[in-house]
Amino acid sequence: MCVILASSSPRRSELLAQVKCKFHAVNSAVEEDNEQALTPREIALGHAFAKAKDVAAHYPPGTVVIGADTIVVLDGKVFGKPSNEADAAAMLTALSGRKHQVMTGIAVLQDESVLLDCPVTQVYMKELMQDSIAAYVASGEPMDKAGAYGIQGLGALLVEKIDGCYFNVVGLPLQALAALLEQVGVKLL
Repeated sequence: MCVILASSSPRRSELLAQVKCKFHAVNSAVEEDNEQALTPREIALGHAFAKAKDVAAHYPPGTVVIGADTIVVLDGKVFGKPSNEADAAAMLTALSGRKHQVMTGIAVLQDESVLLDCPVTQVYMKELMQDSIAAYVASGEPMDKAGAYGIQGLGALLVEKIDGCYFNVVGLPLQALAALLEQVGVKLL
């Protein structure tokens, strides 16, 4: 069975490879819009579904396509990827010393089957000094990550603790994804 990951994220590819899933990664042409008049959950699920649907249109029947979208939510405001270094610093300043949520919408499509989930992880950011924020932004790591940090890299030093799935914060909640994949006949373990 052919499995396609509708994502160019190296982190998502690494996570799928880590659990020995045989797949091909293909970038979707979907532009993310975090300013929609929807709930954060609806935004993440909508993006995940749109990415999977866009890529699925290019493959034959029976292909399993995975779409995912990770967002950071603070007080109901959605933080996607920063547009520039000043935006990254502003996001990190807002998150400093606060609890926020990381949501990853996941969509698994196969023919007429559409399976969706959106796990949420609570993340507690430590109090960040402005020089630490500046050094982290200067590292370049925040620029392609929702909320302007990556827990799997240097950004691990910014996070005090989490409640929930670590892999969700990285960008692909493996347990939830495995449950959806099993429903379409793809067993990872």
